[in-house]
Amino acid sequence: MNNSTGRQASGPVPANPFAPALLLPTRGFDAVSEQVVGYLRSVTPMKQWAVTRFAHGTETILTASPELDGFGVAPGDDFPLDKAMCHRMSSGDGPRIAPDTRAVRVYDEAYRYAADQGMTINAYVGTPIVRPNGEVFGSICGLDPETKDDSLRDLEPLLDLLSSMLSAVLDADSSATEAARDLEQARHDADTDALTGLLNRRGWERFIEHEEARFRRFGDPASVVMIDLDRLKYVNDTQGHDAGDRYIQRTADALRATTRDSDVVARLGGDEFGIIAVGAGQERTREMIARISQAFEDAGVAGSIGYAPFTVVAGFPGAQRTADERMYEAKRRRRELLAEHVS
Repeated sequence: MNNSTGRQASGPVPANPFAPALLLPTRGFDAVSEQVVGYLRSVTPMKQWAVTRFAHGTETILTASPELDGFGVAPGDDFPLDKAMCHRMSSGDGPRIAPDTRAVRVYDEAYRYAADQGMTINAYVGTPIVRPNGEVFGSICGLDPETKDDSLRDLEPLLDLLSSMLSAVLDADSSATEAARDLEQARHDADTDALTGLLNRRGWERFIEHEEARFRRFGDPASVVMIDLDRLKYVNDTQGHDAGDRYIQRTADALRATTRDSDVVARLGGDEFGIIAVGAGQERTREMIARISQAFEDAGVAGSIGYAPFTVVAGFPGAQRTADERMYEAKRRRRELLAEHVS
C-alpha cells in the first residue's frame, strides 16, 4: 500500500514500472532524468534519488528529487568522487544495493564523509550510467537515513532497466548535441573579429546562448577565463595604433598557441579577451593560465587574468562575472605592486 505521500513503504516493485511520460522518445537527458528520479521517489522506500555526473575527481548532482524531512542533496552540489558511495559502487568494489550501509565495510569512508556533511546514509541504492564506449558517465542513486529490509534488493531489475534507458538517452542526446555544435561552428565565420581572427563578442554571446542548456543538462566541466590587457593605451599613445594592433595580434597568437581547438577564445572588446575552457576542471585551467602567462611574457604582452569554473547553478553568466571580478582584483594588485616599486 502507498502512504499519504504516494510512496511505497516496502516490498517488490510494481509489475508495470513505467509512467507513460518516461517512454516519450523526444525527451532530452535532463528531462528523462527528472522523470526517472521522480518515479523512483514515488515507488520505492528511499527518501532521496538523484542522477549524478562523474568528472575530474568530482561527483556532481545533475537532477535530484525534492529534499524532504531535512535530508538530501540538490542539483549543483559537488562531492569528492573518492569519498562517494557511487564511486565505490560503479568501480565494482561496493554493492549496488545496501539495505544497511554500516554492514558494508567498503562504504565506511563514504559513510563518515557524508556524516561530516550532515547526511546520515544508512541505506544506499545505486547503478552506473555507462556510455556506449564503456566509460562511466555517472550514476542513478538512492539515499535514506534509515536502514531497510532485504526487500530493497528487489529493485535490481528496475535499476538495470532505468540505467540502460538513461544510457541510451544520453547517447542520443550527446549525438544531437555534437551535431548542433558542428552547426554552430559553421556559423562562427560571421562572428569573427577581423583584427585577430578570434570570435568577437557576438560570437562569444551566441556560443553561451546555445551551449548554456547543454552544459547544464550534462554537467559538463568547463571554466571561464577573462583577460584584460595592460599597457595597450600606452602603446597606442606612444607608438601609434598600428603598434597597438600588433600588440593585440600578438596577444591573440599567444592565446591560440596555449589553448585547444575545443576551447572558445574571443576578443570581447578593445583590450578584453575571454576563454571558455571546455572540459577543463580547475587544475587544467590553472595549467592553461600558467602557459598563457609565459606566452604573454615571451610575446612582450602584459595582461591581468581571472578565472572561475562553470557550475550547473551559476551557469556561464555567473562564471563570467566571477572571473571578471578576479581579473580586476588581479589588475588592482598589479597596479599596487607597480606603485610600490616606483615609489
